[in-house]
Amino acid sequence: MSPSPDKITVIGAGLTGPLLAVSLVQRGFRVEIYERRPDPRRVRLSAGRSINLAISVRGIHALREAGLWESMSNIIIPMKGRMMHSLSGELTFQPYGKDETEVINSISRADLNAALMNEAEKRGVKIHFNERCIGFDLQTGVARFRNESETDISGIIIAADGASSAIRHAMLKLSQFNVSQQVLDYGYKELTIAAGPDGKHVLEPNALHIWPRGSHMLIALPNIDGTFACISFLPVEGKISFENLDSESKFLEFFESNFPDAVPLMPNLGDNFRDNPTGSMVTIKCSPWHVDAKSLLIGDAAHAIVPFFGQGMNCAFEDCTSLLELLDRHGADWPTIFPEFERSRKANTDAIADLALENFVEMRDRVGDPHFLFKKKVELALEAKYPRVFVPKYAMVTFHRIPYSVALSRGRIQDAMLSELCDSIDQIDHLDWGKAESMIRRQLTLLEQV
Repeated sequence: MSPSPDKITVIGAGLTGPLLAVSLVQRGFRVEIYERRPDPRRVRLSAGRSINLAISVRGIHALREAGLWESMSNIIIPMKGRMMHSLSGELTFQPYGKDETEVINSISRADLNAALMNEAEKRGVKIHFNERCIGFDLQTGVARFRNESETDISGIIIAADGASSAIRHAMLKLSQFNVSQQVLDYGYKELTIAAGPDGKHVLEPNALHIWPRGSHMLIALPNIDGTFACISFLPVEGKISFENLDSESKFLEFFESNFPDAVPLMPNLGDNFRDNPTGSMVTIKCSPWHVDAKSLLIGDAAHAIVPFFGQGMNCAFEDCTSLLELLDRHGADWPTIFPEFERSRKANTDAIADLALENFVEMRDRVGDPHFLFKKKVELALEAKYPRVFVPKYAMVTFHRIPYSVALSRGRIQDAMLSELCDSIDQIDHLDWGKAESMIRRQLTLLEQV
């Protein structure tokens, strides 16, 4: 029996799968989701594998289009900028945007995942848990799942099953399939800053806190329960590395030396070290993203990126926006939609992958540098004077839906301008505005903002 043309199977009940399912149901499709994990709302999963998320304009737009954003307001905390912690404990605040409307929002991955699954089920989406995809037939388009027995699924299959996607693994057999996988030589471990005795935040809650230390760093994002989700980033190998800090005593001594103002706020630091695994980070680029009109990769399954621009989820949600726009334009013409979706997205997902790696260096090495902070002030001054021409790279990525590829190319031009303009000055009063205007007119065009 041939599959129903209005039925779509989504693999993966993480973040992208349920959001896409909600939007597909709104368009009249019947959707089922197959997920390899048990239901995380009912079974506590392994600790230490859920970096807090920063949701910004692209992700908000996708949620708003699905009618879900307003319901998320009770699980987010706006962050207005970076709060840098020096070794001596001095604090320096760097706003993210030109005003208080340009913020990013801290959100717990677990809370968002539960909210999206609840919304999908409320709309009639059946989520099958403990169903591991164990194979995909490239010729017939049949996916096989294993629980207590094996199940074969055919029809339209959309793989939102993350960086270790089973469907992408099956696509390695395609003769023209290209994939690159770059594992970052850094790892991460999740830690926690406890809430105060009154359940309130012990640090400024409306900021992303960073302890930049050159070869390593600590970051902290606020949670709605008064805690902060912290992530320690260290090289995998070397003198200062997870390999070398192989005991609780070494780890605690390292923290006391490098993050002395954070340690008193982390009573469970030793427990976190023992209990939470060291995670790895990977950039994956591949092509094609589809097998004829049988299956499509989306989100991390197609383009995993490292977390240092806060765009992994936002990019995946923008995938949903792009795919749904094509569906609304073409109807369920999957042979047209799948290749057009890849053409419209791949240059942009490649660009944000590169931007995320660049931003890692910025967060780790530069955010504590006075000259870097001065350049950021000049950048905002240029944006204020030329608001539709000179838009900071961070703003293009985070506060607009400008294509990532445009943000990458214009950002590099603007970075070169800033380096030249700020080379021999340390006060905005000394900025050569005539030279700035000449460079901007010569090298930049009016930016079409979305």
